Amino acid sequence: MFLTTDFNLFFWYAAVLGIGATLFMDLYTFALKRIFHVQSLDYALVGRWILHFNCQFLHSNITQSPKKRYEGIVGWASHYVIGAAFGAMFLFLSQYFNVGVQSFAGSAVFGLITVTLPFFIMQPCFGFGIAASNTPSPFTNRLKSVAAHVMYGTGIYVSALLLPYIHIEI
Repeated sequence: MFLTTDFNLFFWYAAVLGIGATLFMDLYTFALKRIFHVQSLDYALVGRWILHFNCQFLHSNITQSPKKRYEGIVGWASHYVIGAAFGAMFLFLSQYFNVGVQSFAGSAVFGLITVTLPFFIMQPCFGFGIAASNTPSPFTNRLKSVAAHVMYGTGIYVSALLLPYIHIEI
């Protein structure tokens, strides 16, 4: 349905899917925090990590690394840029394998696959170990990450359902 060779159209569809899915994931984590008092990742830590790239990529514990100016803004912006990039990846893979983007199972599985980024890159670089193995509650942290990323996949599905109603002029 959304297969296209037009790069501009692909870009806008990917942005809608990725940003919509990231927003859906954030609404889920916000609801968890408000209703059940479940803390999620502070995206300022992502910003701190990125802002330390010029001098340090790996941290023994990112929470003990010096704070950086604008780390919250950089972290949140990066969160949405990564979400949009994953949206583009999902759309590309959907086109490559000639699968419709409006598949709940495909979207949820893709969301689950995206948890590999925090498990094997971000958390080890933060000093939290592979899949949060060096945190006080590794199982709980893994479960929260997996659930958030499945919600990201669900957000892709919801965004794909809304895509026909979004008018994009190129």
